[in-house]
Amino acid sequence: MTEMSYLDGNMLDGPLRELFAVDLSAATGRCASCGATGPMADLHVYAHAPGLVGRCPSCTEVMVRLVRAPDRAWLDLRGVTYLQVPLPTAQPFPRPV
Repeated sequence: MTEMSYLDGNMLDGPLRELFAVDLSAATGRCASCGATGPMADLHVYAHAPGLVGRCPSCTEVMVRLVRAPDRAWLDLRGVTYLQVPLPTAQPFPRPV
């Protein structure tokens, strides 16, 4: 049996940079708690904590947490089972070298 070869995680830099350079408010997310699906723009966002907390508009469970410091950010998406991000059709699909 042959092991599948893999690439270093640095290969994800380009594709992830392209992905996070889009407007995520247009992305569709699915709540891990109740299964509701909808645009991230519909989340109820609370800014009273040290960061931002986005809650599901259906069940109020936390879907997204974002905390920023001067030199870094923490993004917690544990409350989202998937995030579907619309991409421009002219953008080529990244392929491994």
